[in-house]
Amino acid sequence: MALLDKAPTLHYDGNAVNYYITFVMLRKIKMVRYTQGHKEESRTRIVDAAGRGFRTHGYAGIGVDGLAREAGVTHGGFYGHFASKAEALKAAVVAGLQELRTGVEAVRAEHGAGWVGVFAAFYMGRKRTCDLADACILPSLSIEIERADPAARAAYQTELLRVMEAVAAGLPEGTDSERRARGWVLLSLLVGGVTLSRAVPDPALAEQIATAIQQAASILTGGSADTVTAGTGAIDPA
Repeated sequence: MALLDKAPTLHYDGNAVNYYITFVMLRKIKMVRYTQGHKEESRTRIVDAAGRGFRTHGYAGIGVDGLAREAGVTHGGFYGHFASKAEALKAAVVAGLQELRTGVEAVRAEHGAGWVGVFAAFYMGRKRTCDLADACILPSLSIEIERADPAARAAYQTELLRVMEAVAAGLPEGTDSERRARGWVLLSLLVGGVTLSRAVPDPALAEQIATAIQQAASILTGGSADTVTAGTGAIDPA
C-alpha cells in the first residue's frame, strides 16, 4: 500500500531536453535547406528542358507532359514551379538571353579589342551548326515570343536590352548612342545570318552566308573583311 501512496515524480534533465530541442531544430533546418536546394535544382532542370524542348519542337510542338518528362519530373512537379506552359517559355527565354549576355561578356574579357571577330566566328560557326536544342535563343525562339503574352514579351525585351548593352559596351569609338545603334546592327546581322544559314539545305550556301556575315561584322567594328576566314566554328568563348 505504501507504494501506492507515493505520487510519481517527474525528473527534469535540463541538458537532455536542451540537446533534444537542438537536435530537432538542426534537423528541421537541414530539411528546409535540402527542400529549398532540391526545389531550385528541379526548377533549373525544368527551365533547361523547356528551353531545349521549345527550341527543338516549337512552342506548339511540345506539351507540359513532354517538358516534365524531359526534365525528369512529374506532371505535378512541373506545376509546382510553373502555372502554365507559357510561364515556362518566359523563364526559358530569360535564361537563354542571360546565358547569351554572359557569353558576350566572357569573350570581351578574354579577347579584348578582338572580341567581335572571335564571337562572330563562334556564333556563325558552332552556334550555327549545333543541334537546335543547343542553339541560341534569339534565332530559335524570338518568333515564339512574338506570339506570346505581354509578360513574356516584356521580359524578353528587358533581357534583350541587356544583351545589346553588353555588345555595345565592347564596341570601339563613338558616342553611347552610336555604339548602341551598332550593337543592334551587329546582333541583327548575327541572328539573321544564323536564321538564313540554318534554313537552307545546301551546306556550301550556308557556309557562304556565314562567311559574309563574319565579314560584315568585322567591317562594322572597324576591321577588314580580309581577316575573316570560313570554317572557324570550333572557337568556343566559354
